[in-house]
Amino acid sequence: MTVQEARPVADGAGNRWPLGRIIAVAMVTLGVVLLAAVVIGAIALDNLGSARSRVVNVLDPAATHRALLYAAMLNQETGVRGFLLSGQHSFLGPYYAGLTSQRAQASALQPLLADMPRARADLAATLRYMDKWRTSYATPSIEGKKPAPPIALGKAAFDSVRAPLAMLQGDITGQRQLALTRLSSSVEVLDIVGIASAVALILVVLAFGVSLRAAAIAPLSRLADDARKVVSGDFEHEVDPSGPKEIHALAVDVNRMRDRILRELSAVRTANIELASRASDLERSNAELEQFAYVASHDLQEPLRKVASFCQLLQRRYIGQLDARADQYIEFAVDGAKRMQALIDDLLAFSRVGRGDRQLAPVSSASALSQARVNLTAELRKSAAVIETTELPTVLAEFSLLTSVFQNLIGNAVKFRTDEPPRIRITAERQDDWWLFSVADNGIGVPSEYADRIFVIFQRLHDRATYAGTGIGLAMCRKIVEHFGGRIWLDASYQNGAKFCFTLPVASSAEKEPPSDD
Repeated sequence: MTVQEARPVADGAGNRWPLGRIIAVAMVTLGVVLLAAVVIGAIALDNLGSARSRVVNVLDPAATHRALLYAAMLNQETGVRGFLLSGQHSFLGPYYAGLTSQRAQASALQPLLADMPRARADLAATLRYMDKWRTSYATPSIEGKKPAPPIALGKAAFDSVRAPLAMLQGDITGQRQLALTRLSSSVEVLDIVGIASAVALILVVLAFGVSLRAAAIAPLSRLADDARKVVSGDFEHEVDPSGPKEIHALAVDVNRMRDRILRELSAVRTANIELASRASDLERSNAELEQFAYVASHDLQEPLRKVASFCQLLQRRYIGQLDARADQYIEFAVDGAKRMQALIDDLLAFSRVGRGDRQLAPVSSASALSQARVNLTAELRKSAAVIETTELPTVLAEFSLLTSVFQNLIGNAVKFRTDEPPRIRITAERQDDWWLFSVADNGIGVPSEYADRIFVIFQRLHDRATYAGTGIGLAMCRKIVEHFGGRIWLDASYQNGAKFCFTLPVASSAEKEPPSDD
Protein backbone atom coordinates (compact mmCIF):
# COMPACT_ATOMS: atom_id res chain seq x y z
CA MET A 1 0.00 0.00 0.00
CA THR A 2 1.44 3.41 -0.94
CA VAL A 3 1.44 6.49 1.25
CA GLN A 4 -1.22 8.10 -0.97
CA GLU A 5 -3.54 5.10 -0.58
CA ALA A 6 -3.14 5.15 3.20
CA ARG A 7 -4.15 8.79 3.60
CA PRO A 8 -7.96 8.16 3.79
CA VAL A 9 -7.31 5.77 6.70
CA ALA A 10 -5.30 8.48 8.42
CA ASP A 11 -8.13 10.99 7.88
CA GLY A 12 -10.68 8.54 9.36
CA ALA A 13 -8.48 8.01 12.36
CA GLY A 14 -8.39 11.75 12.88
CA ASN A 15 -12.10 11.67 13.82
CA ARG A 16 -11.35 9.70 16.96
CA TRP A 17 -11.00 11.29 20.35
CA PRO A 18 -7.63 12.77 21.19
CA LEU A 19 -5.52 10.62 23.44
CA GLY A 20 -5.79 13.19 26.20
CA ARG A 21 -9.61 13.00 26.12
CA ILE A 22 -9.55 9.21 26.27
CA ILE A 23 -7.26 9.26 29.27
CA ALA A 24 -9.30 12.04 30.92
CA VAL A 25 -12.59 10.13 30.53
CA ALA A 26 -10.96 6.97 31.85
CA MET A 27 -9.49 8.82 34.82
CA VAL A 28 -12.82 10.53 35.60
CA THR A 29 -14.68 7.20 35.44
CA LEU A 30 -12.06 5.55 37.59
CA GLY A 31 -12.19 8.48 40.00
CA VAL A 32 -15.98 8.26 40.32
CA VAL A 33 -15.81 4.52 41.00
CA LEU A 34 -13.05 4.95 43.54
CA LEU A 35 -14.81 7.90 45.19
CA ALA A 36 -18.03 5.91 45.56
CA ALA A 37 -16.08 2.97 46.96
CA VAL A 38 -14.23 5.27 49.36
CA VAL A 39 -17.45 6.96 50.58
CA ILE A 40 -19.32 3.68 51.11
CA GLY A 41 -16.22 2.08 52.60
CA ALA A 42 -15.71 5.05 54.92
CA ILE A 43 -19.30 4.80 56.17
CA ALA A 44 -18.90 1.06 56.70
CA LEU A 45 -15.58 1.58 58.44
CA ASP A 46 -17.13 4.23 60.66
CA ASN A 47 -19.92 1.84 61.63
CA LEU A 48 -17.38 -0.92 62.12
CA GLY A 49 -15.22 1.28 64.30
CA SER A 50 -18.20 2.51 66.28
CA ALA A 51 -19.48 -1.03 66.90
CA ARG A 52 -16.01 -2.30 67.77
CA SER A 53 -15.39 0.65 70.08
CA ARG A 54 -18.71 0.02 71.84
CA VAL A 55 -17.87 -3.64 72.36
CA VAL A 56 -14.28 -3.10 73.41
CA ASN A 57 -14.52 0.17 75.32
CA VAL A 58 -18.05 0.00 76.83
CA LEU A 59 -19.77 -3.36 76.89
CA ASP A 60 -16.81 -5.62 77.66
CA PRO A 61 -15.59 -3.34 80.49
CA ALA A 62 -19.20 -3.09 81.77
CA ALA A 63 -19.47 -6.87 81.86
CA THR A 64 -16.16 -7.06 83.70
CA HIS A 65 -17.15 -4.44 86.28
CA ARG A 66 -20.54 -6.15 86.73
CA ALA A 67 -18.75 -9.44 87.48
CA LEU A 68 -16.40 -7.68 89.91
CA LEU A 69 -19.43 -5.98 91.52
CA TYR A 70 -21.06 -9.36 92.07
CA ALA A 71 -17.80 -10.72 93.49
CA ALA A 72 -17.58 -7.74 95.88
CA MET A 73 -21.14 -8.39 97.09
CA LEU A 74 -20.40 -12.09 97.59
CA ASN A 75 -17.33 -11.15 99.61
CA GLN A 76 -19.46 -8.98 101.89
CA GLU A 77 -22.03 -11.75 102.42
CA THR A 78 -19.27 -14.32 103.03
CA GLY A 79 -17.48 -12.06 105.51
CA VAL A 80 -20.63 -11.41 107.58
CA ARG A 81 -21.55 -15.09 107.60
CA GLY A 82 -18.04 -16.09 108.70
CA PHE A 83 -18.15 -13.51 111.48
CA LEU A 84 -21.53 -14.78 112.75
CA LEU A 85 -20.40 -18.40 112.68
CA SER A 86 -17.00 -17.82 114.33
CA GLY A 87 -17.52 -14.63 116.29
CA GLN A 88 -14.04 -13.45 115.21
CA HIS A 89 -13.65 -9.99 113.71
CA SER A 90 -10.82 -11.21 111.46
CA PHE A 91 -13.49 -12.81 109.25
CA LEU A 92 -14.84 -9.32 108.47
CA GLY A 93 -11.85 -8.56 106.19
CA PRO A 94 -13.64 -9.76 103.02
CA TYR A 95 -16.68 -7.70 104.05
CA TYR A 96 -14.83 -4.39 104.23
CA ALA A 97 -12.76 -5.17 101.13
CA GLY A 98 -15.94 -6.10 99.25
CA LEU A 99 -17.65 -2.89 100.40
CA THR A 100 -14.75 -0.80 99.03
CA SER A 101 -14.69 -2.78 95.78
CA GLN A 102 -18.49 -2.43 95.41
CA ARG A 103 -18.29 1.33 95.55
CA ALA A 104 -15.43 1.36 93.04
CA GLN A 105 -17.18 -0.97 90.58
CA ALA A 106 -20.47 0.96 90.89
CA SER A 107 -18.64 4.22 90.16
CA ALA A 108 -16.96 2.61 87.14
CA LEU A 109 -20.27 1.22 85.82
CA GLN A 110 -22.17 4.51 85.98
CA PRO A 111 -20.52 6.20 82.92
CA LEU A 112 -20.43 2.92 80.95
CA LEU A 113 -24.22 2.53 81.27
CA ALA A 114 -24.96 6.16 80.37
CA ASP A 115 -26.83 5.26 77.16
CA MET A 116 -28.54 2.12 78.62
CA PRO A 117 -31.47 3.29 80.82
CA ARG A 118 -32.66 -0.25 81.66
CA ALA A 119 -29.20 -1.26 82.75
CA ARG A 120 -28.90 1.88 84.88
CA ALA A 121 -32.23 1.08 86.52
CA ASP A 122 -31.12 -2.51 87.22
CA LEU A 123 -27.85 -1.23 88.69
CA ALA A 124 -29.75 1.23 90.91
CA ALA A 125 -32.10 -1.55 92.04
CA THR A 126 -29.14 -3.82 92.80
CA LEU A 127 -27.47 -1.14 94.89
CA ARG A 128 -30.76 -0.43 96.76
CA TYR A 129 -31.29 -4.08 97.60
CA MET A 130 -27.66 -4.31 98.67
CA ASP A 131 -28.03 -1.28 100.93
CA LYS A 132 -31.19 -2.80 102.37
CA TRP A 133 -29.34 -6.05 103.07
CA ARG A 134 -26.56 -4.13 104.73
CA THR A 135 -28.80 -1.96 106.93
CA SER A 136 -31.21 -4.72 107.87
CA TYR A 137 -28.77 -7.56 108.33
CA ALA A 138 -25.07 -6.88 107.96
CA THR A 139 -24.69 -3.75 110.10
CA PRO A 140 -26.81 -5.04 113.06
CA SER A 141 -24.93 -8.33 112.96
CA ILE A 142 -21.55 -6.63 113.04
CA GLU A 143 -22.38 -3.99 115.69
CA GLY A 144 -24.17 -6.48 117.96
CA LYS A 145 -26.23 -3.77 119.67
CA LYS A 146 -29.32 -5.95 119.45
CA PRO A 147 -29.89 -9.60 118.79
CA ALA A 148 -28.42 -10.47 115.39
CA PRO A 149 -30.94 -11.36 112.68
CA PRO A 150 -31.03 -15.03 111.75
CA ILE A 151 -28.64 -16.13 109.01
CA ALA A 152 -31.58 -17.40 106.98
CA LEU A 153 -33.05 -13.90 107.00
CA GLY A 154 -29.76 -12.48 105.75
CA LYS A 155 -29.57 -15.10 103.02
CA ALA A 156 -33.09 -14.25 101.85
CA ALA A 157 -32.26 -10.53 101.82
CA PHE A 158 -29.10 -11.17 99.84
CA ASP A 159 -30.94 -13.39 97.35
CA SER A 160 -33.12 -10.39 96.50
CA VAL A 161 -29.99 -8.67 95.19
CA ARG A 162 -29.35 -11.42 92.64
CA ALA A 163 -32.44 -10.74 90.52
CA PRO A 164 -31.64 -7.13 89.45
CA LEU A 165 -27.97 -8.09 89.15
CA ALA A 166 -28.92 -10.90 86.75
CA MET A 167 -31.12 -8.49 84.83
CA LEU A 168 -28.14 -6.09 84.61
CA GLN A 169 -26.08 -8.90 83.13
CA GLY A 170 -28.83 -9.63 80.64
CA ASP A 171 -28.99 -5.95 79.61
CA ILE A 172 -25.26 -5.82 79.03
CA THR A 173 -25.26 -9.13 77.15
CA GLY A 174 -28.14 -8.01 74.95
CA GLN A 175 -26.42 -4.74 74.10
CA ARG A 176 -23.22 -6.63 73.32
CA GLN A 177 -25.08 -8.98 71.00
CA LEU A 178 -26.60 -6.01 69.17
CA ALA A 179 -23.15 -4.44 68.79
CA LEU A 180 -21.72 -7.71 67.49
CA THR A 181 -24.54 -7.95 64.96
CA ARG A 182 -23.82 -4.40 63.83
CA LEU A 183 -20.12 -5.24 63.66
CA SER A 184 -20.83 -8.29 61.51
CA SER A 185 -23.05 -6.24 59.20
CA SER A 186 -20.33 -3.62 58.80
CA VAL A 187 -17.81 -6.32 57.90
CA GLU A 188 -20.18 -7.71 55.29
CA VAL A 189 -20.70 -4.26 53.82
CA LEU A 190 -16.94 -3.76 53.67
CA ASP A 191 -16.53 -7.10 51.90
CA ILE A 192 -19.22 -6.19 49.39
CA VAL A 193 -17.72 -2.76 48.82
CA GLY A 194 -14.26 -4.26 48.34
CA ILE A 195 -15.46 -6.87 45.86
CA ALA A 196 -17.62 -4.37 43.96
CA SER A 197 -14.76 -1.85 43.85
CA ALA A 198 -12.36 -4.49 42.57
CA VAL A 199 -14.79 -5.61 39.87
CA ALA A 200 -15.53 -2.03 38.84
CA LEU A 201 -11.84 -1.20 38.80
CA ILE A 202 -11.08 -4.23 36.64
CA LEU A 203 -13.86 -3.31 34.21
CA VAL A 204 -12.65 0.29 33.98
CA VAL A 205 -9.04 -0.80 33.49
CA LEU A 206 -10.07 -3.30 30.80
CA ALA A 207 -12.14 -0.70 29.00
CA PHE A 208 -9.31 1.78 29.27
CA GLY A 209 -6.83 -0.81 27.97
CA VAL A 210 -8.98 -1.72 24.98
CA SER A 211 -9.56 1.94 24.10
CA LEU A 212 -5.91 2.82 24.58
CA ARG A 213 -4.79 -0.08 22.40
CA ALA A 214 -7.16 0.81 19.59
CA ALA A 215 -6.61 4.55 19.75
CA ALA A 216 -2.94 4.86 20.69
CA ILE A 217 -0.92 1.65 20.94
CA ALA A 218 -1.61 0.39 17.43
CA PRO A 219 -0.85 3.76 15.74
CA LEU A 220 2.15 4.16 18.04
CA SER A 221 3.44 0.71 17.03
CA ARG A 222 3.17 1.67 13.36
CA LEU A 223 4.98 4.91 14.14
CA ALA A 224 7.68 2.96 15.98
CA ASP A 225 8.14 0.64 12.98
CA ASP A 226 8.50 3.61 10.66
CA ALA A 227 10.88 5.33 13.07
CA ARG A 228 13.05 2.18 13.30
CA LYS A 229 13.39 2.18 9.53
CA VAL A 230 14.51 5.79 9.66
CA VAL A 231 16.92 5.05 12.53
CA SER A 232 18.39 2.11 10.61
CA GLY A 233 19.53 4.58 7.95
CA ASP A 234 16.60 4.68 5.53
CA PHE A 235 16.12 8.43 5.80
CA GLU A 236 14.12 8.44 2.55
CA HIS A 237 11.33 6.42 4.22
CA GLU A 238 8.33 8.69 4.90
CA VAL A 239 6.41 8.19 8.15
CA ASP A 240 2.63 7.82 7.73
CA PRO A 241 0.78 10.02 10.30
CA SER A 242 -2.21 8.23 11.89
CA GLY A 243 -4.02 7.75 15.17
CA PRO A 244 -5.01 10.48 17.65
CA LYS A 245 -3.89 13.98 16.93
CA GLU A 246 -1.04 13.77 19.45
CA ILE A 247 0.48 10.74 17.67
CA HIS A 248 -0.34 12.33 14.32
CA ALA A 249 1.57 15.42 15.37
CA LEU A 250 4.45 13.26 16.58
CA ALA A 251 4.62 11.50 13.21
CA VAL A 252 4.69 14.87 11.46
CA ASP A 253 7.52 15.96 13.74
CA VAL A 254 9.41 12.76 12.93
CA ASN A 255 9.06 13.53 9.25
CA ARG A 256 10.37 17.04 9.86
CA MET A 257 13.27 15.62 11.85
CA ARG A 258 13.98 13.14 9.04
CA ASP A 259 14.05 15.97 6.52
CA ARG A 260 16.40 17.97 8.73
CA ILE A 261 18.66 14.95 9.14
CA LEU A 262 18.83 14.57 5.39
CA ARG A 263 19.80 18.24 5.07
CA GLU A 264 22.44 18.09 7.79
CA LEU A 265 23.80 14.59 7.19
CA SER A 266 26.28 15.69 4.58
CA ALA A 267 27.44 18.56 6.78
CA VAL A 268 27.86 16.18 9.74
CA ARG A 269 29.86 13.72 7.69
CA THR A 270 32.13 16.54 6.48
CA ALA A 271 32.57 17.72 10.07
CA ASN A 272 33.40 14.18 11.23
CA ILE A 273 36.06 13.84 8.57
CA GLU A 274 37.59 17.14 9.61
CA LEU A 275 37.38 16.20 13.30
CA ALA A 276 39.09 12.86 12.68
CA SER A 277 41.84 14.66 10.79
CA ARG A 278 42.35 17.13 13.64
CA ALA A 279 42.35 14.34 16.22
CA SER A 280 45.05 12.56 14.22
CA ASP A 281 47.08 15.78 14.03
CA LEU A 282 46.65 16.33 17.77
CA GLU A 283 47.75 12.79 18.59
CA ARG A 284 50.80 13.18 16.35
CA SER A 285 51.57 16.58 17.90
CA ASN A 286 51.36 15.15 21.44
CA ALA A 287 53.70 12.33 20.49
CA GLU A 288 56.13 14.81 18.93
CA LEU A 289 55.98 17.06 22.02
CA GLU A 290 56.68 14.12 24.31
CA GLN A 291 59.56 13.01 22.11
CA PHE A 292 60.85 16.59 22.00
CA ALA A 293 60.82 16.88 25.79
CA TYR A 294 62.70 13.61 26.10
CA VAL A 295 65.28 14.43 23.41
CA ALA A 296 65.74 18.03 24.57
CA SER A 297 66.31 17.04 28.20
CA HIS A 298 68.61 14.20 27.12
CA ASP A 299 70.67 16.25 24.64
CA LEU A 300 71.03 19.19 27.04
CA GLN A 301 72.85 16.96 29.54
CA GLU A 302 76.27 17.05 27.82
CA PRO A 303 76.72 20.83 27.30
CA LEU A 304 75.25 21.58 30.70
CA ARG A 305 77.56 19.03 32.32
CA LYS A 306 80.50 20.75 30.62
CA VAL A 307 79.37 24.19 31.81
CA ALA A 308 78.94 22.92 35.37
CA SER A 309 82.35 21.17 35.35
CA PHE A 310 84.27 24.23 34.11
CA CYS A 311 82.42 26.50 36.56
CA GLN A 312 83.45 24.22 39.39
CA LEU A 313 87.08 24.17 38.09
CA LEU A 314 87.08 27.98 38.06
CA GLN A 315 85.72 28.00 41.58
CA ARG A 316 88.32 25.58 42.92
CA ARG A 317 91.32 27.21 41.12
CA TYR A 318 90.59 30.91 41.54
CA ILE A 319 88.70 31.04 44.84
CA GLY A 320 90.29 33.75 46.96
CA GLN A 321 92.49 35.02 44.11
CA LEU A 322 89.88 37.41 42.75
CA ASP A 323 87.74 39.86 44.62
CA ALA A 324 84.70 38.85 46.66
CA ARG A 325 82.29 39.89 43.90
CA ALA A 326 84.02 37.57 41.40
CA ASP A 327 83.82 34.66 43.87
CA GLN A 328 80.11 35.43 44.32
CA TYR A 329 79.53 35.47 40.56
CA ILE A 330 81.32 32.14 40.15
CA GLU A 331 79.22 30.70 43.01
CA PHE A 332 76.04 31.91 41.27
CA ALA A 333 77.16 30.25 38.02
CA VAL A 334 77.95 26.95 39.75
CA ASP A 335 74.65 27.00 41.64
CA GLY A 336 72.68 27.81 38.48
CA ALA A 337 74.38 25.00 36.55
CA LYS A 338 73.65 22.52 39.34
CA ARG A 339 70.02 23.59 39.53
CA MET A 340 69.69 23.36 35.76
CA GLN A 341 71.12 19.84 35.88
CA ALA A 342 68.63 18.89 38.58
CA LEU A 343 65.76 20.36 36.59
CA ILE A 344 66.76 18.52 33.42
CA ASP A 345 67.25 15.24 35.33
CA ASP A 346 63.80 15.61 36.87
CA LEU A 347 62.26 16.58 33.54
CA LEU A 348 63.86 13.55 31.93
CA ALA A 349 62.52 11.28 34.67
CA PHE A 350 59.09 12.92 34.33
CA SER A 351 59.00 12.35 30.57
CA ARG A 352 59.95 8.68 31.01
CA VAL A 353 56.90 7.89 33.18
CA GLY A 354 54.49 5.73 31.17
CA ARG A 355 56.85 5.35 28.20
CA GLY A 356 57.62 1.94 26.77
CA ASP A 357 55.59 -1.24 26.59
CA ARG A 358 55.95 -2.34 30.21
CA GLN A 359 52.65 -3.67 31.57
CA LEU A 360 51.41 -3.21 35.12
CA ALA A 361 51.94 -6.27 37.31
CA PRO A 362 51.30 -7.29 40.94
CA VAL A 363 53.78 -5.41 43.16
CA SER A 364 54.26 -5.60 46.92
CA SER A 365 53.78 -2.05 48.19
CA ALA A 366 55.61 -3.06 51.38
CA SER A 367 58.70 -3.97 49.32
CA ALA A 368 58.48 -0.69 47.39
CA LEU A 369 58.29 1.20 50.70
CA SER A 370 61.32 -0.70 52.04
CA GLN A 371 63.33 0.25 48.94
CA ALA A 372 62.27 3.89 49.32
CA ARG A 373 63.49 3.85 52.94
CA VAL A 374 66.83 2.41 51.82
CA ASN A 375 67.16 5.19 49.24
CA LEU A 376 66.45 7.78 51.95
CA THR A 377 68.61 6.20 54.66
CA ALA A 378 70.86 9.24 55.12
CA GLU A 379 67.98 11.75 55.32
CA LEU A 380 65.97 9.56 57.69
CA ARG A 381 68.93 9.03 59.99
CA LYS A 382 69.89 12.71 59.97
CA SER A 383 66.37 13.89 60.82
CA ALA A 384 65.67 11.05 63.31
CA ALA A 385 62.47 10.36 61.39
CA VAL A 386 60.07 7.66 62.60
CA ILE A 387 57.94 5.79 60.03
CA GLU A 388 54.87 3.88 61.21
CA THR A 389 52.99 1.63 58.84
CA THR A 390 50.16 -0.87 58.82
CA GLU A 391 50.14 -4.03 56.75
CA LEU A 392 50.53 -2.95 53.11
CA PRO A 393 48.92 -4.88 50.23
CA THR A 394 49.92 -6.11 46.79
CA VAL A 395 48.78 -3.71 44.07
CA LEU A 396 48.83 -3.42 40.28
CA ALA A 397 51.81 -1.15 39.51
CA GLU A 398 55.51 -0.97 38.54
CA PHE A 399 58.01 -1.53 41.33
CA SER A 400 60.43 1.28 40.48
CA LEU A 401 57.70 3.86 39.91
CA LEU A 402 55.83 2.91 43.11
CA THR A 403 59.14 3.20 44.97
CA SER A 404 59.50 6.70 43.52
CA VAL A 405 56.04 7.66 44.83
CA PHE A 406 56.86 6.56 48.38
CA GLN A 407 60.33 8.13 48.15
CA ASN A 408 58.96 11.52 47.07
CA LEU A 409 56.20 11.60 49.71
CA ILE A 410 58.50 10.49 52.55
CA GLY A 411 61.24 12.85 51.32
CA ASN A 412 58.78 15.77 51.42
CA ALA A 413 57.71 14.82 54.95
CA VAL A 414 61.37 14.87 56.05
CA LYS A 415 62.15 18.09 54.15
CA PHE A 416 59.15 20.12 55.28
CA ARG A 417 59.42 19.27 58.97
CA THR A 418 59.07 21.36 62.11
CA ASP A 419 61.50 21.47 65.03
CA GLU A 420 60.23 18.07 66.15
CA PRO A 421 61.54 14.85 64.57
CA PRO A 422 59.35 13.77 61.64
CA ARG A 423 56.70 11.15 62.38
CA ILE A 424 55.28 9.58 59.22
CA ARG A 425 52.33 7.17 59.23
CA ILE A 426 51.52 5.11 56.12
CA THR A 427 48.27 3.13 55.93
CA ALA A 428 46.24 1.26 53.29
CA GLU A 429 42.49 0.55 53.27
CA ARG A 430 40.54 -1.63 50.83
CA GLN A 431 37.70 0.10 48.96
CA ASP A 432 36.04 -2.30 46.51
CA ASP A 433 38.58 -2.87 43.70
CA TRP A 434 40.96 -0.17 44.94
CA TRP A 435 43.47 0.31 47.75
CA LEU A 436 43.36 3.74 49.40
CA PHE A 437 46.84 4.71 50.68
CA SER A 438 47.54 7.63 53.01
CA VAL A 439 50.88 9.18 53.97
CA ALA A 440 50.52 11.56 56.93
CA ASP A 441 53.24 13.55 58.72
CA ASN A 442 53.61 16.10 61.52
CA GLY A 443 55.37 18.71 59.39
CA ILE A 444 54.53 22.28 58.44
CA GLY A 445 51.55 21.18 56.31
CA VAL A 446 50.13 22.69 53.11
CA PRO A 447 47.45 25.44 53.04
CA SER A 448 44.23 24.11 51.53
CA GLU A 449 44.16 26.81 48.84
CA TYR A 450 47.29 25.23 47.32
CA ALA A 451 45.86 21.70 47.22
CA ASP A 452 45.85 21.64 43.40
CA ARG A 453 48.83 23.89 42.69
CA ILE A 454 51.35 21.64 44.46
CA PHE A 455 50.78 18.90 41.84
CA VAL A 456 51.73 21.18 38.94
CA ILE A 457 55.26 20.62 37.57
CA PHE A 458 57.94 23.04 38.88
CA GLN A 459 55.44 24.78 41.20
CA ARG A 460 56.96 25.75 44.56
CA LEU A 461 55.44 27.29 47.70
CA HIS A 462 58.79 28.20 49.32
CA ASP A 463 62.01 29.86 48.15
CA ARG A 464 65.00 27.72 47.20
CA ALA A 465 67.14 29.10 50.01
CA THR A 466 64.77 27.70 52.63
CA TYR A 467 63.84 24.37 50.99
CA ALA A 468 65.91 22.88 48.18
CA GLY A 469 64.43 21.02 45.24
CA THR A 470 62.97 21.55 41.80
CA GLY A 471 59.26 21.34 42.62
CA ILE A 472 58.65 18.32 40.42
CA GLY A 473 58.25 15.60 43.08
CA LEU A 474 54.47 15.80 43.59
CA ALA A 475 53.90 16.26 39.84
CA MET A 476 55.91 13.06 39.35
CA CYS A 477 53.76 11.28 41.96
CA ARG A 478 50.59 12.43 40.24
CA LYS A 479 51.76 11.27 36.82
CA ILE A 480 52.83 7.88 38.20
CA VAL A 481 49.61 7.26 40.15
CA GLU A 482 47.46 8.28 37.17
CA HIS A 483 49.60 6.00 34.98
CA PHE A 484 48.62 3.18 37.34
CA GLY A 485 44.94 4.15 36.88
CA GLY A 486 44.48 5.78 40.30
CA ARG A 487 44.45 9.32 41.60
CA ILE A 488 46.28 11.33 44.28
CA TRP A 489 45.16 14.32 46.36
CA LEU A 490 45.89 16.35 49.47
CA ASP A 491 43.58 15.72 52.42
CA ALA A 492 42.72 19.33 53.28
CA SER A 493 40.87 18.29 56.46
CA TYR A 494 44.08 17.01 58.09
CA GLN A 495 45.27 19.60 60.63
CA ASN A 496 48.46 18.24 62.24
CA GLY A 497 50.74 18.39 59.20
CA ALA A 498 50.26 17.14 55.66
CA LYS A 499 48.35 14.06 54.56
CA PHE A 500 48.47 12.76 50.98
CA CYS A 501 46.05 10.08 49.77
CA PHE A 502 46.26 8.04 46.59
CA THR A 503 44.49 5.00 45.13
CA LEU A 504 45.98 1.99 43.39
CA PRO A 505 44.12 -0.93 41.77
CA VAL A 506 43.89 -4.27 43.56
CA ALA A 507 46.24 -6.72 41.87
CA SER A 508 43.49 -9.25 41.08
CA SER A 509 40.91 -6.84 39.59
CA ALA A 510 40.47 -4.95 36.37
CA GLU A 511 40.62 -1.18 36.41
CA LYS A 512 37.49 0.67 37.43
CA GLU A 513 36.68 4.29 38.26
CA PRO A 514 38.85 5.13 41.31
CA PRO A 515 37.16 6.36 44.50
CA SER A 516 36.48 10.08 44.80
CA ASP A 517 38.63 12.29 47.03
CA ASP A 518 35.52 13.90 48.59
